[in-house]
Amino acid sequence: MRNKISNLIWGLVFIVIGVGVAGNVLFDWNFRLFFPGWWTLFIIIPCLVSIIRTGLNVGATTGLIIGVMLLVAQYVDFDVDLWKLIVPVILIIIGLRIVFQGAFNKPLKVDHTVYEDGQENFNSSTRREYSAIFAGNKIRVTDRFLGTSLNAVFGGMSLDLRDAIIDRDVEIAATAVFGGIDIYIPSGVSVKVNNVPVFGGVSDKTVKTTDPNAYTIYLNSTTMFGGIDIK
Repeated sequence: MRNKISNLIWGLVFIVIGVGVAGNVLFDWNFRLFFPGWWTLFIIIPCLVSIIRTGLNVGATTGLIIGVMLLVAQYVDFDVDLWKLIVPVILIIIGLRIVFQGAFNKPLKVDHTVYEDGQENFNSSTRREYSAIFAGNKIRVTDRFLGTSLNAVFGGMSLDLRDAIIDRDVEIAATAVFGGIDIYIPSGVSVKVNNVPVFGGVSDKTVKTTDPNAYTIYLNSTTMFGGIDIK
């Protein structure tokens, strides 16, 4: 359902732009694609789509707030430099995320399989979230992996799962906005990608497994002026 909503948003964005440009040509409309602060949409839209698809998370929420702040700054004359508020905003969001740990994330589910240990696929209580906002982040998993959320906004990050224990289907929800994400996959695991690309994309360089019973990593991602490499 969330995938359909996010795809609907992207589709409407391109339809509006296409209709507006066509109206300028055919009917001399005064449609302006490049309005003051138009570039902030490259931050706002993918972060909004990410929140719709995977629920509230630190990376996408921070990116959305920063994008909105920068857009508002194009029309409202503030007495303070909004760039100086970015760090405190990030700290406040992280603090709220810690206080309400587990209440925000609503990850996508491929099915409703319940395993013998009582845990359901993509259980939000066991998922961890990692972000790289104007910075870098390297994550290496050596224990049981049950899925995660990755957010790279003007930053880069890597997730190394080569020594992780994957004993069920899992989901990785990822957002790369003007940033990049590298994901290292262990052998014998299948990968399925569902990506929304806007001047970005996902490159899957993994060796495909022939085992029909192999567990699957589902990558649900949004890439805008960024990319995700699966290795």
